[in-house]
Amino acid sequence: MTDQDDRRGELGRFLRSRREQAPRADYGLPPVGRARDVGLRREEVAYLSGVSVTWYTWLEQGRPINPSRSVLDAVARTLRLTPPEHEYLLSLAGFGLPALAPTRPVEDAPAHVQRLLDALGANPAFALAPDWGIAGWNTAYAELYPNVARVAREDRNLLWLVFTDPAVRELLPDWEETSARFLAEFRAETGTRAGDPAVRALVERLREASPAFRAAWERYDIRGFASRERRFHHPRQGEVALEHHQLAPTDHPDLRLVVYTRLG
Repeated sequence: MTDQDDRRGELGRFLRSRREQAPRADYGLPPVGRARDVGLRREEVAYLSGVSVTWYTWLEQGRPINPSRSVLDAVARTLRLTPPEHEYLLSLAGFGLPALAPTRPVEDAPAHVQRLLDALGANPAFALAPDWGIAGWNTAYAELYPNVARVAREDRNLLWLVFTDPAVRELLPDWEETSARFLAEFRAETGTRAGDPAVRALVERLREASPAFRAAWERYDIRGFASRERRFHHPRQGEVALEHHQLAPTDHPDLRLVVYTRLG
């Protein structure tokens, strides 16, 4: 199976998930079956989007077709996708994004990036690889989450730790909300890497290890990153409020620097 096949399959599953979660009343449609008031039929989506039922069915089935951007835009409008969801749909279809090289195993952050993390002093910060492997961190982050320095290198992945390390649940008072948001952001970021061996292996490991991940993965939630307030149970300082930021070095755009700054 090629990377393009994987992306077509992901595109089809994503459309189906959004179709099956659409409230019928929002479209002025009556319930169907046993008073089912959520979920559109394929023919309804096709009609509202101005495409044939066969064409839309092929989209959901991941058939080797090449939909135009106008068709995908029409389907996105019909399903009332959010801007991040719409962007995710287009990225799966290959619009506007260059081909990405396969993800390399997590490596240490370049020396100058590590120096930048260290220079942030009391502000916890770490570097993320494309597969969300943690490539570097500063002392303040190790104080906030000591396990980052203890886990095996192959397990030092933010998504893996969020869903499998009990210490993270203790660290995050809003774990359920935060874990779901992280997963939605991960999916948005890695849409074009649906067939990447490293990403696929991580997802399969998590599906086996975490029922919470497995259930959330099937919802196909998509969210773009936004800076926001976060709360943590700091091991020494108790509950602290930090502002969550994300940056990308110009000379290493494949890395994301996550920085938590103090509030107040």
